[in-house]
Amino acid sequence: MYYALGSAVCFGTASVFQAVAAREAAPPAADRGGSGLDTALLLRAVRQWRYLLGLALDGLGFVFQVAALRSVPIYAVGAALAASLAVTAAVASLVLRVRLSTAEWTAVAVVCAGLGMLGLASGAEGEQSPPGALRWALLGVVAVILLTGAVAGRLPGRVRALTLGLAAGLGFGVVEVAVRLIDEMSPVALLTNPAVYALLAGGGAAFLLLTSALGSGSVTTATAGMVIGETVGPALVGVVWMGDRTRDGMTWPAVLGFAVAVAGGLVVARFGEPEPEAGRSVDAGRRLSVRP
Repeated sequence: MYYALGSAVCFGTASVFQAVAAREAAPPAADRGGSGLDTALLLRAVRQWRYLLGLALDGLGFVFQVAALRSVPIYAVGAALAASLAVTAAVASLVLRVRLSTAEWTAVAVVCAGLGMLGLASGAEGEQSPPGALRWALLGVVAVILLTGAVAGRLPGRVRALTLGLAAGLGFGVVEVAVRLIDEMSPVALLTNPAVYALLAGGGAAFLLLTSALGSGSVTTATAGMVIGETVGPALVGVVWMGDRTRDGMTWPAVLGFAVAVAGGLVVARFGEPEPEAGRSVDAGRRLSVRP
């Protein structure tokens, strides 16, 4: 779990810088295109030092995430990633100087309690051999994600943000599952493993879609969609097809810990669009989000 928590810290901190950069790079509403695959927005965002710093932290977080996925079940890693919302809230309160309410700090504590329960209940990663078709299925999921992003830009307001956030979360979920399906590291094995291509395509699509959601949609709604997409689906895949289990007699504490951590993360997600303190601009109060 230490690696999973390290990835949560990196991703959560990166989100603060990336959210500010994405909002500053976003065009006026009248100039936005009809697709959620806004590559121009991503190209504008990466020209800013905040976004590049966020990418560097994301890279470090990904290293921790891979290490975690090699040692603990996917559901434990997914819950830790949901906890990155709590990290985002805490870091943003320092960097952007927006005050967290008592309820929001309570939600952060709930996330930590859920992760503590999950850490005590989690067993080792599953050793069950997944079906070979799962690797190809991941590529199919990526295709659906890209198609969803292409049409999501035509949807209204919060529906657009929720759709883009959910699609981005599924992309990050593809990365989590794909890491577990890469079992041989020789050049030939990597080039012939569909999971490698699913990992690259899924991660790229997720960054693109979430950046689009952050730049023009409701941060809270996009965040909620992303958390659901990157936690629930991969956790089920790990349990059903990869043999992820808990310690003996600890199934219900693990289920409860997972639910508490994710629910607490969703509560913290509303911090993405808080009411600003007196004397602070509404725009500054809204420049929060979670990782692309």
